[in-house]
Parts: sequence; C-alpha cells; structure tokens
Amino acid sequence: MTAIGGALATLRLARGYTQEQLATMVGVSQPAINRYEQDLREPDPDIHRRLADALGVTEDFLQHAGSLKGAMAVDAHMRRRASAKATDWRRLEAKLNEHRMHVSKLFEQVSLHANQIIPTFDPEGMPAADAARLTRMQWRMPVGPVKDLVGWLEAAGCVIVAEDFETARVDGLSQWINDHPVVMINQSFPTDRRRWTLAHELGHLCLHSEYISSDPETDANAFAAEFLMPEEVIRPQLRDLTTGKLADLKRQWGVSMQALVERAHQLRIMSAADRTAMYKKFSRLGWRVREPVSEELKPEIPRLTHSIAETLLSKGFSAEEVATTAGYADETRNEVFVPAAHRLRVV
Repeated sequence: MTAIGGALATLRLARGYTQEQLATMVGVSQPAINRYEQDLREPDPDIHRRLADALGVTEDFLQHAGSLKGAMAVDAHMRRRASAKATDWRRLEAKLNEHRMHVSKLFEQVSLHANQIIPTFDPEGMPAADAARLTRMQWRMPVGPVKDLVGWLEAAGCVIVAEDFETARVDGLSQWINDHPVVMINQSFPTDRRRWTLAHELGHLCLHSEYISSDPETDANAFAAEFLMPEEVIRPQLRDLTTGKLADLKRQWGVSMQALVERAHQLRIMSAADRTAMYKKFSRLGWRVREPVSEELKPEIPRLTHSIAETLLSKGFSAEEVATTAGYADETRNEVFVPAAHRLRVV
C-alpha cells in the first residue's frame, strides 16, 4: 500500500479546495476524502484516477509524490504580515510544497549543476550581517549594488517561482529540496519589494536550514539589509537624506526608499526623530502606499525553470512530455516548467 495522504492534502490545499468540494468533484463522500488524507484507506484505481484528474496531476505523481525525497516538508520560511489570513498562508504553503514535489519529480530525470552553492550558517554563532557578507564573498559578487539578484540565486541552484498570491499580505516563501531550495515570490509587488523578499528568503535559507533562532524574521531582515546594502559601501551615501536623494539611491541600489531610511536608522546615521519626520513626509506624498521610481527598476524575472524546459525540448521532448515528466496532468496544467515558446506566440 502506497500512502498518498500527505500529497493529496497538500494538492487540495494548494487548490483552495475543502474536503467537501473535492469529494463533490470526485463523486465520493467527505469522510472518504478524510480517510484518504489520513492514510486510513487507499482509493481504488478509478477513484485514484478521478482524484488525480480533479487536482490536475498525473496518476503516477499522486501515487508517488509522498515518497519523493525531501518533498513533503510542511513548514515553510515565510515573509508575511501578522494580519495575513491563515487560509491564505496555508494555501500558499501548500502551493510551495506542491512546487517542491513537481521539482523533485523532474529532478529524478534532470540533473542540475549549479555554479555556486547557498552556504548555511548557525544563526546562534553567526550574526546575520556577517552571514550576508560571507555569502557575497563566496559568490565573488562585485562590490556595491546587487544586479540581477534572480540570476545570482539561480546560479546557486535556487528554483524561483513568481506568481500572483491573490493577497497582498504574503510576500514570499522558501524551502529546501535536497540540495536545491525553492523560493516562491508574489509577482504582484513592485521590483524593489520583490528584491527585498528574495534577499530575505535567501537569509532564511542560509541561516535557518538546520537551526532556528529565537527571532528568524529579524535575522532574515538583517541579512537582506547587509546583502543588498553593504554597510561599508552605502554608509557614506546615507548622510543628509532628502526625498530627491532617496529616489536616486533607489535607482542605484534597487531597494525601496523605506528600506534606505531603515538602513540609515539601523546604522545610526539617521536619528529616530528624523526617521519619523521622513515617514510623515512620505505619508503626505502618498509614498507609504506607492513609492515613485519602482517602475524604473529592471524587473527580476526567474529564468531557470523555463531554461530547463527549453533544454528538454531541445533533446526531443514535447511540451506535453515536459509537463508529464514534472507530474502535471497535461501541458495546460504546467504552471512552472512552461517553455518560453509556449508562453509568447507571434501573431
């Protein structure tokens, strides 16, 4: 008997279905779905097929997803507001787990050779800012602003998925899958906010892969601040900040004006009173809701998953075979490994 309960529950939650809704789609009772998810009963072949169809995955994927190495982690590192609805973040956590299962399934057939690695540190013995500096050193990154953050992460074997979370209260999530982490970011936010989320999740991956500190969110933010705005370089630029100077620095560093203000305050260059005064000015200008300059920043667009799809196509796979290899029911269900040629068509 192969247990499918964990995979079934994950896929159902990722779709936002209740047990009752899935039961209606499949033509069984809600208690039956509950027994399947608790691994108290195995569905017969016909019900198994209908479950897979309803969830948009192959029967083989549903049957074996639970046994994929590293595929069924439950908890995710997550950047979210305290007011985020539990139904939203649980759905997104399940969605990330689903992506991890599909990636794990594909990596059974495809080897990914990363140029770099994401280093890991014990947060109790390594301050977050030091971890950020060491990561930049190990990756041999140029001094100054980080250009193409997605490119650096993907070069280290990180699979990045950008999609609309359907909520503004969750920015991103991350988990490890064997030697390759998966990061999911909310694509509805401006570039500067997505870059901060990527650096924040990188902080979690570096600092909290094996150990959890007493305040992991503070760690991840401190990591992101140093990684995106190294103190040694940015400190002289944060003196005597004005709104005009903040706009120029945002263009240069690719971070929000608020992040720059927080960095200046953190480094004790800006007093608490001046910080409060700046935020009041932001509020009068409407910048606490929507900052200027964001649209001028170069977008951070994930490329690795599409590159994998293109590689498989070049080896003779069809788009449908790419989807099936990753465990999707058909090409139209494939949300991650979509070949670029099938996303943009010349008409």
